[in-house]
Amino acid sequence: KEHFITTVKTSYTFKGESILVGSAVYNDNYETGAQIKLPLKTFNRHGLIAGATGTGKTKSLQLIAEDLSNAGVPVLVMDIKGDLSGLGAPGTANPVIEKREKLIGMKWEGKGFPIEFLSISDEPGAKMRATVSEYGPVLLSKILELNDSQSGVLSMIFKYCDDRNLPLLDFKDLKSVINHIQNEGKEDFKNEYGMIQASSAGVILRSIIELEQQNADDIFGEPSFEIFDLMRKKSSGEGVINVLRLTDMQTKPALFSTFMLCLLAEIFEKMPELGDPQKPELVIFIDEAHLIFKNASRSLLDQFEMTIKLIRSKGVGVFFVTQSPTDIPAAILGQLGTKIQHALRAFTAKDRKDIKTASENYPYSEYYKVDELITQLGMGEALISTLDEKGRPTELVHTMMRPPFSRMDVLTDAEIRQILNASELIKRYNTVVDRESAYEILHGKITKYAEQNEDFGKLEQIKSEVPVSHGRQTQSTFEKIMKSPVTKSIAVEITRGILGVLGLRSTSRSRSTTSRSRTRR
Repeated sequence: KEHFITTVKTSYTFKGESILVGSAVYNDNYETGAQIKLPLKTFNRHGLIAGATGTGKTKSLQLIAEDLSNAGVPVLVMDIKGDLSGLGAPGTANPVIEKREKLIGMKWEGKGFPIEFLSISDEPGAKMRATVSEYGPVLLSKILELNDSQSGVLSMIFKYCDDRNLPLLDFKDLKSVINHIQNEGKEDFKNEYGMIQASSAGVILRSIIELEQQNADDIFGEPSFEIFDLMRKKSSGEGVINVLRLTDMQTKPALFSTFMLCLLAEIFEKMPELGDPQKPELVIFIDEAHLIFKNASRSLLDQFEMTIKLIRSKGVGVFFVTQSPTDIPAAILGQLGTKIQHALRAFTAKDRKDIKTASENYPYSEYYKVDELITQLGMGEALISTLDEKGRPTELVHTMMRPPFSRMDVLTDAEIRQILNASELIKRYNTVVDRESAYEILHGKITKYAEQNEDFGKLEQIKSEVPVSHGRQTQSTFEKIMKSPVTKSIAVEITRGILGVLGLRSTSRSRSTTSRSRTRR
């Protein structure tokens, strides 16, 4: 007993700031000794929370998010099951909590935390969008699973749009350009950029349509979400916990993977280099992480691996929450410094094989038979190994996890509405984009050229084809013009004037978006 407690205390004693997650269990009678803490300095080395359904994974995520918020670290959690909204309300004491409070040697106090609801679908919350231009041709090619030749075609299309100041806001804009350069603009494109094979353009269009069938339009468009809005703190110093509601994403793994890859790429691109900070700038928890890797292409997996390796220098940590460590590709699993393993169940031969593999992912321990103990852990218990402040793995320790301070249940509809009504982000990002000024200017351009050109009849016909309604549901004005038989000079002049109208951002923002697209290429 004494040797065990001394070894654990030595391994989990840190000079810098740390968070309490529980207490070490040192015998079958569940007597506890040393408190188990995780150093904030190593949270940018990423982590894993694994375990079978109902063993306490979500509660471990919840308590770690709470302590990060208390330490002034903003958090982003992917709420796939819809059970993390309780972070916004105080928990209620019960006999189980009171017992753990004594065993762990801590003071429990019910407390709610500052939360913000986000959404990339029809769930209520601030909408997280980005334009097609902000994704760029390289990342978009990986998302669409294009080969090298098709990726080159997509890069040429982006160059064509950059040179003509044609903003690519969503897939409708991109499809319109592809259709144009195969028809009216074919010779113009060929003379300046080279020939595009119809088969390559067809593959790109089909890939776009496949992604649209998973409602990809929900994540493309304006206003674009600024990633620094994920890193807000309250005046009291607490980090805001951003709850991204994704209860309808389990049937849309490709859309979920697309969003996560873009988000990580955007964070990596915009965040400054921090080296090895004393505590992270942002920690992201991806619940049901197997959805990201389910049916993911090789190129997507390679992109994830590269991003995970590099993003830690930006002060960003990523925690994957899933049922088994085998759900995570080996190349990514090897990058995870903190591992919290809840119970796994051995019902089949495959289960026993997975448990054997999972046990080999942890440091050797002279105190445990890990493959046996994993099947015997109770609810709210876990095997934990982290990194010390010098990056060395700590002792593997059987831990009784502390109970969360916030509610271990969902908020009521009234409580959710109260948070939504007070949200500044919803007011900023959920405002409907008003296209009326764009239509008015476009009509003005057409009228002007109608008066100055012999093709008055043709222009009047185009004018009558422009939809009266203002929304992305109707065919875009840009697409109508690109399909019309108007002379090249008129089309170029009209499209040059669109850039400052379609974008809701300032001129400097538009220039930075174009620069970012060229950098990605």
